[in-house]
Amino acid sequence: MQQNMVQVIVESNDQLAIEETEVPEVSSTDVLVKVFYSGLCGSDLPRIFNDGAHYYPITLGHEFSGEVVDLGGDVTSIKKGDVISCAPLVPCFNCVRCEKGQFSLCKNYSFVGSRKPGGNAEYVAVPEKSCFVLPEGISAKQGAFFEPVTVGIHPILMAGGCQDKNVVVIGVGTIGLLALQSAKALGAKTVTAVDINDAKLDKAKQLGADICINSLNADEIDSFLANVTVLEEQLILETAGTPITVKLATQLAGPRAQVGLVGTLHKDLHMTYKEFEIILRKELTLFGSWMNYSAPYPGKEWELTAELFQKNLIDIDMLTEGSFAPAEYIEKVSKLQGAPSEGKILLAWGEEK
Repeated sequence: MQQNMVQVIVESNDQLAIEETEVPEVSSTDVLVKVFYSGLCGSDLPRIFNDGAHYYPITLGHEFSGEVVDLGGDVTSIKKGDVISCAPLVPCFNCVRCEKGQFSLCKNYSFVGSRKPGGNAEYVAVPEKSCFVLPEGISAKQGAFFEPVTVGIHPILMAGGCQDKNVVVIGVGTIGLLALQSAKALGAKTVTAVDINDAKLDKAKQLGADICINSLNADEIDSFLANVTVLEEQLILETAGTPITVKLATQLAGPRAQVGLVGTLHKDLHMTYKEFEIILRKELTLFGSWMNYSAPYPGKEWELTAELFQKNLIDIDMLTEGSFAPAEYIEKVSKLQGAPSEGKILLAWGEEK
């Protein structure tokens, strides 16, 4: 085992750098992972550009896959050579919420790639329980997409599934396009994609959307609302995370629709009394979806994701901007200046098995 490694760190706000450091040692309950791919998440952007990290310097990366190359003395469920996807939430497993299997609501959690070093490194030490072993036939690149896929599946499960429901996905960035494909694969009657970007809507159509709406076009909204069929048995997934799209979700909702709020707001949400009245008059069910876990940890979301990949029901190629070596990765990310990328940017650390 080599003693030194390379990692990409956020030195300080808006400052990415390549650093050589020692390969981390593993505790008794950790494993050492040789990282293959680590994806840039939208939630990483505030940590890079908006002073949003818990500390600096920091090694980000919570959407990653790799090969287990070393084990702590107490590790029993993982073996060397396993290729894993990281389930980055590290719950305490002792509080009331954890005992109920509500791991996303644990207040004593840690998080790989945010509160502790993540996968933007050649090697990373992660807890044994954070290792989701990839079944045969699933590539390491697909493994780097498990975490964002499960983000979309979590609210679908919270809503009791989407079989024979009319699913509406508002915001078709990476999370939205993965949620769209998941809903389609899990039995949705129809899937509608909503965005303001025609290129994204074209991609949504290619990935199986039955209806595409540019929400800047009032005629397209009116046409959707006139379609009585798609307003029944409706599940709306708001993934854009803006005040406008939250209110749009209630506008597009049919009677007694379920509205899952997935996107994280970074601006205040203000509603007029008339906008609020829509929720009452339509008898809507609004619920929040935070992260992507259930019992037994990491949960059914992760098992379903594995099944969908094994059945080739999730396309990641159309969602990927590219795989980049550290220097190229820094150049790519720095140019974003906090804006979302067109596709998933992957930091590539070597050849997968």
